[in-house]
Amino acid sequence: MVTSAYVPGAAQALLRRVYGYAAFRGPQEAIIQHVTAGGDAFVLMPTGGGKSLCYQLPAMLRPGVGIVVSPLIALMQDQVTALKALGVRAAMLNSALTGAQRRAVKAQLRTGELDLLYMAPERLMLEDTLEMLADCPLALFAIDEAHCVSQWGHDFRPEYLQLSALHERFPGIPRMALTATADAPTRREIVERLHLQDARIFVSSFDRPNIRYRIVLKDSPRQQLHRFITAEHPGDAGIVYCLSRKKTEEIAGWLLEQGLVALPYHAGLDARTRERHQERFLREDGVIMVATIAFGMGIDKPDVRFVAHLDLPKSIEAYYQETGRAGRDGLPADAWMAYGLADVAIHRQMIAGSEADDLHKRLEHRKLTVLLGLCETAGCRRQVLLQYFGDELPAPCGNCDTCLTPVETWDGTLAARKALYVVRQTRQLFGVGHLTDVLRGHDTEKVRKFRHQHLSAFGNGLELSEREWASVFRQLVAAGLLSVDMEHHGSLKLTAESVQVLQNTRMVSLRKDPLPARSTPARKKAARAEAAARLGNDPASNELFELLRAARRELAALHKVPPYVIFHDKTLLEMAELRPLSREQLRGISGVGERKLEEYGDAFLAVIEQYVRE
Repeated sequence: MVTSAYVPGAAQALLRRVYGYAAFRGPQEAIIQHVTAGGDAFVLMPTGGGKSLCYQLPAMLRPGVGIVVSPLIALMQDQVTALKALGVRAAMLNSALTGAQRRAVKAQLRTGELDLLYMAPERLMLEDTLEMLADCPLALFAIDEAHCVSQWGHDFRPEYLQLSALHERFPGIPRMALTATADAPTRREIVERLHLQDARIFVSSFDRPNIRYRIVLKDSPRQQLHRFITAEHPGDAGIVYCLSRKKTEEIAGWLLEQGLVALPYHAGLDARTRERHQERFLREDGVIMVATIAFGMGIDKPDVRFVAHLDLPKSIEAYYQETGRAGRDGLPADAWMAYGLADVAIHRQMIAGSEADDLHKRLEHRKLTVLLGLCETAGCRRQVLLQYFGDELPAPCGNCDTCLTPVETWDGTLAARKALYVVRQTRQLFGVGHLTDVLRGHDTEKVRKFRHQHLSAFGNGLELSEREWASVFRQLVAAGLLSVDMEHHGSLKLTAESVQVLQNTRMVSLRKDPLPARSTPARKKAARAEAAARLGNDPASNELFELLRAARRELAALHKVPPYVIFHDKTLLEMAELRPLSREQLRGISGVGERKLEEYGDAFLAVIEQYVRE
C-alpha cells in the first residue's frame, strides 16, 4: 500500500501557488490530510463548497496519478480545462477524443506525466483500462457525483454500481466518494454499494447562504419570469428549468422576442445543437439557458446569478441540486420558482403512470409531499430545506422570501371543511373552478346543468374571494387532504385523511397568499439597486469591474476558454475594489495563482492602471 505523510505546509503552499487561495474552507484541510495519508473518505459538501480541491490536492501530494470518475464528458472537459489553466497536469479519457488523442493520454499515463486523469465509470471498468491502471502508480480514486450510485436517487447511473469492484482490484489505493446531494438513506446506500464502510465520513452544512430562495404563485408565469429577470438580473447568466421539451423551446423563443439572449436545451435536440448552446452559455456573458433537467450536472460555470423554475421539480433533492447551480462563486444569487396547483397534479399523474413498483411510487409521492411543504411553508424556507437533509439551522435565515416578507397564517379549519364538503356533495367529479362557483353561489350554465344551485354548499363560501378559494384548494392538495384526478379533467377527490377534517377532529392552518407583484419603473429601479447592493459594489468599483470583465472576455476568446477559467467574478470584484498596481499586490488577490499571475497578470494590471490614471 502506498502511503504518504501529510505535510500541512506543502498543502498550504500548493493552495496558494496553484489556486491563489490563502486558506482552506470548512473541512477541506481535514479531508486532504486524511486522504493524503492513505485513508478512504465519503465527502458530502454543497455545490460551490470546494469538493474538487479535496481530491485534486491529495492527487498532487501523493505519488502517482489520481483517477477521477465523472458521469459526463462536459463536466470532465470543464474540470480539465480549468486545471490546465492553473498549470496542473490533467487529462481525460473519453469518447470525445480522437484515437490519436487517447493514445497520447495513455502515453502520458505510462510515463508518469499526469497528476489527474478523468474518465466515466463505464470506461474505467473496462478490463483493458483496469489492466492499464494496474501497471501505473495510483494516488487515489475519486468518485464524483457519487449519488448516481443510488437506485432510489434522481440521477441514478447503473454504471456506478460497477465501481464497487475497485476496493477488490486496488485494495491499497484510497477511495473517495463525493456528492453535493444526498439525504440520509442515500448516504447509507452510497457507503454500502461502494464498500466504504471503513471510510471516514465528512458532512458539511448543506447551507448555501449566498442563495436567496423565493417561491411565487403562478399568475401569468411568463410575465412573472420576465419581470424577475429584467428587474433583478439584467445582463446576468441564468438557467430556467421547464418540465417538457416543448415548453423549453417556447419559453426560450418568447424570451428572445423580449430582447433577452436565451437558448433552449433538452435531450430532443441533436448533439451538435446542444453542444453549441452549451458552449455559448459557458463562453458568453449574460446567456440564459432554458432547459429540462437534461442540462446542468456537467456545468461548472461559477457566475450563474439565478436559477428559475417555471415548473415544480420532482423532489427536494432535485430542487436543491438544480438551484445549487447558482452562485457557485459565493456571490449573491437567486433561486426563483413559480408554482401552482397544476404542477402538483402533473407530478402525481407522472408518478401514477410510471413503470416503477408500488414501493418506489410511494417514495416518490412522499418526496413530492415534502417539496410541497417547502412551497407552502409560512416559516423560513432555508430551515425547511436544510432540515430535510438533517441539517439544522438554529434561526431563520433572513435571506428567503418568507423571512424578508413574513407570511400570515389563519385558522382554515372551517374553510377546509366547506371545501371538502362541496367536493363530496358534487360527487368528486369537478375541478377548482366549478367548485368555487358553487361555494360563491355563481349562477353559471354548468351550475344549472348539474342542478348544483340546490346543494346546501351553494353560496356557502361568500366570505372568501375566488383567489382565496383557489388558495384553499391548492393548500389542501399540497397537504394530502385532496387529490387531483388528471384522467377526469383535474377533478378533486377526497383522500383517507379528508375524513378527519370533515368530522372536525383535525385542525387546518393555512397561509395567506401575498398579492402578485406588478412591475413598475420604480419597483424595477429598486430591485436593481438592491441587487447591486447585494454584490457590494460602489459605482466606481462597478465601472472598473465591467472593464475587467471586458478584458477577460478578450483573453478568453484568445485562449479559447470560458471567461471564468481566466478568473472568477469574485476575483475581478476584489481587483475592482482593491485596485492592485503591481504584480506583488495582484498576487494578494484571492484566486490569483502563480500560473495565472504569469499568464494574465499584466493584462489586468494595465486595465486597472489606466482606470486609476483617468
